[in-house]
Amino acid sequence: RGMLRGKVVYLNVFFSFRIREEGKDSIPEHPYLYETDVEISLVGGSCKNPVEKFWNGSSAMYILQKATHNEESDSMEESRTDDAVYASEVLPKESPGALALSVGRAKQLISLYTMVQNPNVTSLGMRDLAVLPPLWARCDGSDPQHTCWIGAEPLKAGSKITGLNIYTVSCDGPTADKTRFPNLEELKMEHKIRHHSSVVTTKGFAQYELIAAAAIEDTIAESGSSIYVDITWSGVEKILETPPVISAATLNIALESGDPRSPVFQLYRELQFLLALAEGLRTGVTEWPEPSESESAPKLVQEFLTDLKKKLDGDYIFEDKNETEKIKCDTAAVDSCIKSIFGERGDLDFTEQLWCKMKSECVSSYQELIDCFTLVIKSLERAEIQPWIHQGSSSFLSQLIQQSYHGKMEDVSLSDITPIQMLLEVGLEKLKKDYVSFFIEQKPLLFQDYFISTSVELQEQVHRVQKLHHMLEIMVSCTGLLQFRHENLFPLTQICMKYYKENPLNEKHVFQLPIRPALVKKFYQNDNPEVWRVEISSGHGQKEVKTTWQVSTTAPVEHGTSNSSGFLSDSTVNGSSEERLYFITMTQCSQVQFT
Repeated sequence: RGMLRGKVVYLNVFFSFRIREEGKDSIPEHPYLYETDVEISLVGGSCKNPVEKFWNGSSAMYILQKATHNEESDSMEESRTDDAVYASEVLPKESPGALALSVGRAKQLISLYTMVQNPNVTSLGMRDLAVLPPLWARCDGSDPQHTCWIGAEPLKAGSKITGLNIYTVSCDGPTADKTRFPNLEELKMEHKIRHHSSVVTTKGFAQYELIAAAAIEDTIAESGSSIYVDITWSGVEKILETPPVISAATLNIALESGDPRSPVFQLYRELQFLLALAEGLRTGVTEWPEPSESESAPKLVQEFLTDLKKKLDGDYIFEDKNETEKIKCDTAAVDSCIKSIFGERGDLDFTEQLWCKMKSECVSSYQELIDCFTLVIKSLERAEIQPWIHQGSSSFLSQLIQQSYHGKMEDVSLSDITPIQMLLEVGLEKLKKDYVSFFIEQKPLLFQDYFISTSVELQEQVHRVQKLHHMLEIMVSCTGLLQFRHENLFPLTQICMKYYKENPLNEKHVFQLPIRPALVKKFYQNDNPEVWRVEISSGHGQKEVKTTWQVSTTAPVEHGTSNSSGFLSDSTVNGSSEERLYFITMTQCSQVQFT
């Protein structure tokens, strides 16, 4: 008994004081060792949650796993007398499979944790200690149930602990043999017997990948982009049932820009050149593209100016007005707008057309840039051209053009960063109008002041244009892949705008849009889910207990992702190679009451 009390006291001191003191109310940078074989980390905040796929509780938790340390730390252990030691010598986690504790060792640690938390164990002197965060221990699946995690979560009434939820998570697979899946009635009966309950409720969850369902090749997946839908419903009737139409659904979109197949890929390339100019302006070093095999930028600009001289009539608009009308769209034709508007707008003014002659496919050096602007400025000074520009254009080149209307221009020194800044300003104005020409149908007055403001410094304007492009890529994908119409795009646009008004550019961010399942049902109704889960529950409040059965196409745990003694790992079942491979996860809960 004295030895047990010593272990509990050591464990409690370790949890309550050692980690918290080192962490200073934050997450400690290093893990710790307990009894030389167990590594303990406090996980929370922005840290990845290793149990989020089957538990959605407290954000802060202890993670216990097998320690791996080098020979130097082994020799140091021999001279240590403390049971809990600082583990700065712990090696990086090279082999996740080697980090799992035996199931017996994990249960022992959970038992010690339970005793530490129990206010009724007065002989240990633990009555006044604060409630600790939940604890989860990685397991090696060596038991018949293939247990991969065991967890303990305190139940509280106010500031006092009343008991614990004990979780056991087992995982097996992958398998394509659905005959090995249990019957839902069997799962419900097992839950009733385990928890002595007569009434249970069921909730379903399914996740479908919509990019694959829309017959898009795997290049999007390789880029890190994904579009999937999460669906939840009550009253599950059978395993792997298709969600009913009355379910609640959330569309999840994470999209990286730059897919060559995108209708806005050319605009993306223009944006990349704009970013290169902005970086050159910031650092003083500009990366120019390789010279093109086509005509040089100065030659293209000279031809452009010569053409304007021939057609000068003082009122000339450079594009056919009928063509401009063709590419306009209303809220009932967003898809046709996408296809037409990014070929090239029909209302390009002089500076925008000049950008098109000088963008990345053309200008290949700083000297070429100077040569191009020299040609333009001389033509303006000689009044050989009287170009039309958009009202409100504020670039330096636009100011020079406005001055030329009155026959007097200020002297311009095309040296240092001036030519780069001039081209950057022109490109920035052009791209802003490109994006607004799409979002105009999405009520731009809600965002124009922020996204296209000229009152902030140039680098910030470029950053906001990047945000506009990312939003556009999302809208185009939803229109092209999911055939969304304006009434669906509008709320998604507002969600994206709200996020980007408050956050920096983040193409990893998952945008979420509540939708009706019927909107995307045709993409998943004949497809297999990526994740399918049923939750069986009974009781209420703190007395509620749950049993969760889940299948997923990806392993739900990082350690022990396959088991040769478990289900089949072969995709061919009964002669078919078309079946989806699934990992099977079961999470069971039991309660320990202290009061």
